Amino acid sequence: MTDNILQIEELTPLHKPSQRLVGLDLGTKTIGVALSDSRLTIASPSHVVKRTKFTKDAAALLEFCLEQDVFALVLGLPLNMDGSEGPRAQATRAFARNLANVFSMPIVFWDERLSTVAAERVMIEADMSRKKRAQKIDAAAAAFILQGALDRLQSQN
Repeated sequence: MTDNILQIEELTPLHKPSQRLVGLDLGTKTIGVALSDSRLTIASPSHVVKRTKFTKDAAALLEFCLEQDVFALVLGLPLNMDGSEGPRAQATRAFARNLANVFSMPIVFWDERLSTVAAERVMIEADMSRKKRAQKIDAAAAAFILQGALDRLQSQN
């Protein structure tokens, strides 16, 4: 059942005033998590989930989403620089399909090209140590992904 995988434009009518969006940066070892405010204007890095098994990863994400009154997920889609989809994008789509089977909330994809590069650049400019950057980069990349989606939602209103 993947009919809850939607286009970004379909989210606005589903949003209720107190609800928020979660952004995910899916890596092979971790999942960066970011959270929006309830007005859907600002994305903030939240935390990183260490990947183990899909069922455990999905349970951790679902628990967080329920705690934070999340109504939809924005999943970074790692496209190639020419816009084509490679193995990582296909793995992300498979993860989304599996998530759609256990989550009732909508899932949308957002182009994540250069999100990690942008997040790291901001951290370097903030004079953050290499060790701290390594701990926070995935959540910061998720925030860049989510902020792009939020900006798109704001521009359509």
